[in-house]
Amino acid sequence: MAHWLVKSEPNKYSFEDLQRDGKTVWDGVRNNTAALHLKAMKVGDEALYYHSQEGLEVVGIAKVVREAFVDPTDQAGRFVAVEFAPVRPLKTPVTLARMKAEPGLANMAMLRLFRLSVSPVTDDEWATILKIAGG
Repeated sequence: MAHWLVKSEPNKYSFEDLQRDGKTVWDGVRNNTAALHLKAMKVGDEALYYHSQEGLEVVGIAKVVREAFVDPTDQAGRFVAVEFAPVRPLKTPVTLARMKAEPGLANMAMLRLFRLSVSPVTDDEWATILKIAGG
């Protein structure tokens, strides 16, 4: 199983919205690198759910329940979407400041390529964030 980090602005679609809805189509990704990450996702892969713009923190875990398909919001049909379902909120959200302060996360793709809305997370980075979050 691979691990990922996805970003969403909480005023547009928060982790609480995902929990309420039960699942969502992750569409609208137009960055080629982020789109390649969506294409690489497999059913069962898990993703850290990061609130961007407001909060700036990882707040929950979601899982892929449908692999890449043509993004219904892309008229040209060039980009893909995936479907996510909630797994659970984190006990303690992990802030951007806390992640930047953690030496073990120094090479994390999200911290190096901050503008990407979808990025891979290594097993060690995943474990570190979950440890900071309280398990």
